[in-house]
Amino acid sequence: MGKVFFEVTLPIKIKKEEGKFISCCPVLDVYSQGETEAEAKKNIIEATRLFITTCFERGTLDAVLKECGFTAIKKAVAIPKDRKFIKVPIPFNVTGGCTTECPA
Repeated sequence: MGKVFFEVTLPIKIKKEEGKFISCCPVLDVYSQGETEAEAKKNIIEATRLFITTCFERGTLDAVLKECGFTAIKKAVAIPKDRKFIKVPIPFNVTGGCTTECPA
């Protein structure tokens, strides 16, 4: 069928330590680094994408998100403008249609 992309918006922190930029996504406890702030941001996006994809492939994503304190909410909330966020694209291959009917 093709590719489907989900996009996750997550908070990040970037700080300079000992000549390198350390980036982290505190809500998932994922860390990365880079020589520049832009590289550290690019690397935390990739590390977070790999983390989420690996959890999904292992069948542990639901448990990991719950362990990290994630809960479902009924409506979208505004993203605070005073913090840094990243958008992480999560690609999936879709090989066939769902065989069950959507109850909606």
